[in-house]
Amino acid sequence: MSLGQSTPRQDLLLKLAQRWQALPARPVVRVAVDGVDGAGKTTFADELAVLLRAQGRQVIRASVDGFHHPRAVRYRLGRTSPEGFYRDSYNYAGLRAFLLDPLGPSGTGYYRTALFDVSTDQELNLPPQQAEPGSILIVDGLFLHCPELRGLWDDSVFLRVDFDVSVPRGAARGPGYGSPDLHAESNQRYVRGNRLYFQEAQPEQWAGLVVDNNDLERPFVSVPAGAQLASSSPVKTP
Repeated sequence: MSLGQSTPRQDLLLKLAQRWQALPARPVVRVAVDGVDGAGKTTFADELAVLLRAQGRQVIRASVDGFHHPRAVRYRLGRTSPEGFYRDSYNYAGLRAFLLDPLGPSGTGYYRTALFDVSTDQELNLPPQQAEPGSILIVDGLFLHCPELRGLWDDSVFLRVDFDVSVPRGAARGPGYGSPDLHAESNQRYVRGNRLYFQEAQPEQWAGLVVDNNDLERPFVSVPAGAQLASSSPVKTP
C-alpha cells in the first residue's frame, strides 16, 4: 500500500462522518453506535469523533455505560439472567433526562455524560456542561435501539458482528472480560440477553445504517430497507 492510500475502514468512517456532518443540528445532532459486547462500538465511535473534530466539528462523546443501574437493580432477576441483562442493565430515564433530552429540540443544552460508576456501584455527581449549538453527540453502547430510546436519535449505526467473533474479541481485552468460548456458561447471560434484544427490539430494522464489523480492517455497510449511505435521513421513528 502506498503512503497516504486510504483503507476500507477509513473510507467507511469518512463517508459516515460526511453523512453526520450533513444532518441538521436541533441544536445538537444525536447519534448512536449500537452493537453486542465485543462488536467494536467504542473504538468505532472514538474514531468518528477524532475524524469529525479534525473537520472542525464540536463532538460530545458518551457511553450508555455511564448510565448503569445500581447492582441491586441489575441483578434483581439473578446474576445469570439474560432477561435481567437486557431489561435491567441501564437507566434509560436518566440517560434521557440528563443527556438526550437536554440536547434535543426543546432542551436546555446543559448535559451530563454519566450518572453512575458501575465499578464502584456509586452515583456520580459530575457538574453539568453546556453544549455548543451545532455539536454532534456520539453515544456508544448496548441496546441503543430499545423502545425506550426510539425516536431520540438523529441517526444511528448498528455494528453487526457474529457471536463467534464478538465473544473472543471481547475476552481478548484482558482479565475480567470473560471466556473466549462462545458456549461457556459465563457468556450465556450476555449472548441470550442480546438475542432477546434482537427479537424484541429488532435493532437492524431501526438503525440508520447496519455495518458488518466482523473484519475490523474491512467493515462494510449492509443497508436496511430504504436507507442509503449518502442519505441524511434521520433514523426511523415509531
